[in-house]
Amino acid sequence: MLNIRPAAVAGTFYPADPRTLSREIDAMLAAVGPLDVPAPKALIVPHAGYVYSGPVAATAYARLARARARIRRVILLGPVHRVPVRGLALPGVAAFATPLGHVALDASTCAQLSALPQVVQSEAAHRMEHSLEVHLPFLQRALDDFTLVPLAVGDATATEVAQVLDLLWGGDETLIVVSSDLSHYLPYDQARTVDGETGAMIVALRSDLTHERACGATPVNGLALVARRRGLSIVQLDVRNSGDTAGGRSRVVGYGAFVLTAPERTDASAGATLIGIARAAIGAKLGGSSTPPEKAPWLERPCATFVTLTCDDALRGCIGSLEARRALALDVRENAVAAAFRDPRFKPLTAPEWARTSVEISLLSALQALPLDNEAQVLARLRPGVDGLVLEFGHHRGTFLPQVWEQLPEPASFLLNLKRKAGLPPDFWEPGMRLSRYTVIKWREQDLA
Repeated sequence: MLNIRPAAVAGTFYPADPRTLSREIDAMLAAVGPLDVPAPKALIVPHAGYVYSGPVAATAYARLARARARIRRVILLGPVHRVPVRGLALPGVAAFATPLGHVALDASTCAQLSALPQVVQSEAAHRMEHSLEVHLPFLQRALDDFTLVPLAVGDATATEVAQVLDLLWGGDETLIVVSSDLSHYLPYDQARTVDGETGAMIVALRSDLTHERACGATPVNGLALVARRRGLSIVQLDVRNSGDTAGGRSRVVGYGAFVLTAPERTDASAGATLIGIARAAIGAKLGGSSTPPEKAPWLERPCATFVTLTCDDALRGCIGSLEARRALALDVRENAVAAAFRDPRFKPLTAPEWARTSVEISLLSALQALPLDNEAQVLARLRPGVDGLVLEFGHHRGTFLPQVWEQLPEPASFLLNLKRKAGLPPDFWEPGMRLSRYTVIKWREQDLA
């Protein structure tokens, strides 16, 4: 049994020189830009040579910036490519080596996993396996000190993977990384179509991906099962292939980056707090007493919200943000005041109306761009009752919250009316148009009473 697993693909998949390797990773992360976004709970990232998939992986790893000191344990799962194994294999070593130093394994977690029948030990499965190793230098540059739990996934079921993830889920100190490329050796245009479909399946939390669609289908499927049970969502960050990065286009390999972010304070007490912030802001504008704002770290994190007002069961104002640019508490205050007094569809709210008005808060996920192959495919991708939708074309812009599905339950009607809201004709369809979807967590005042 080896005490330290040496780097197997340094010098081939990524540079072996530490300074060159650090510069290359830092440049890829910098190209994504500084991202002040909530830290992810899980990433799905590709594992080819850096020249091919590195820029795609960087779109996910750049999101770790706010949590680099907080994440102390990484659960890393990747498919076996060389040595078959039954179940999920630990390497039986104390550390993994890379040109940037050693990454210690979390011995107590590895011992905890040994109680599961689907977890085995196989030094051979890890010895030359690149699907795990290529992520370590990225993690070493993106995080401070952390321990590692590396699992080479072989012949296992999605349920067996999900059981492992549930056991190790932990809190915000634990990051889960699933390693997978997408399609292999298809012509460029066909790969784009197939990988687009696969990306939509991952976002839809499908747990029936095949290995023809993603070599890491088994751990991806397991993560989808856990996300669905926990009420979480996966957002697509980037999908490209080797023909877009560094290779020819006759036979390409697809790469995708996806992020799963655990919600922060989405319980009823969080809703009551946010509704209280909205009520205090509107009440103060109407001459009421001003209360000191609540101070809490979760209220200071950038978030996008909508505030909806209803008076006598009729809409009285709805204003919001589509991107997380302000602290959550500030975003709710500003949108509440705007919904009450600056919604162009209504006159400013009066004190007598305010006494009969209820508040609803919607907390938005990150926007996910939808492929615009044709309108029929877009309609097929929409999830009634789940997706909010943003339409943008030139100076035209409109959005429907997922709540609008209650009035417009058919996807065709939903999209047609969104076009009208954006000031476009019902049959409008242009390649330059942009459609993005999002999900919401919502709280209605009457439900919290």
